[in-house]
Amino acid sequence: MNIDIEKLTEKELIELNHKIVERLKFLESCHNHKEMLKFNVGEKVSFEPYGRDRQIGTLVKYNKKSVTVITENGQKWNVSPHFLSKIKSVNGAESVSNIIDITVNKKNA
Repeated sequence: MNIDIEKLTEKELIELNHKIVERLKFLESCHNHKEMLKFNVGEKVSFEPYGRDRQIGTLVKYNKKSVTVITENGQKWNVSPHFLSKIKSVNGAESVSNIIDITVNKKNA
């Protein structure tokens, strides 16, 4: 692609800039969404905040650009999915979560 911006007016350059910024935001949003889908709500994850020890917790919510993690000591963190790692279970045992499924089976209710 070859765009000759030398021939564009100031108004056209500003409009092009706005379109570029919006497109970049959209692409970043798609990338964040793709990263979030690697993790499930209720899954054990870890992350390492700058200047702190590694934190381990449970993913409890998807946000627009981040996920919410509740750590083992009860702290709530909003973390970019790029910084998360899955916690692998030991001996194939599933990780224990404090999240309870409250959906009701209408057949048995």
